[in-house]
Amino acid sequence: MPIYEFKCQECGHSFEELVRMTSTVSEVVCPNCGSKLIRKQVSLFSSFNAEGRSTSSNAACTTSL
Repeated sequence: MPIYEFKCQECGHSFEELVRMTSTVSEVVCPNCGSKLIRKQVSLFSSFNAEGRSTSSNAACTTSL
């Protein structure tokens, strides 16, 4: 199940939710106010610099053979 980021249109609360593949966004409710008026946010998995290298400390390690 993927995790999606949402923002409530009623109270402005941002939250993450595990969503089943068969579920729709309309089934997700705000944990803060219970509203169904939520919007899925765009999320980034990691950030990269201009050379395409990861800027996080969790960059994939390379191994030599």
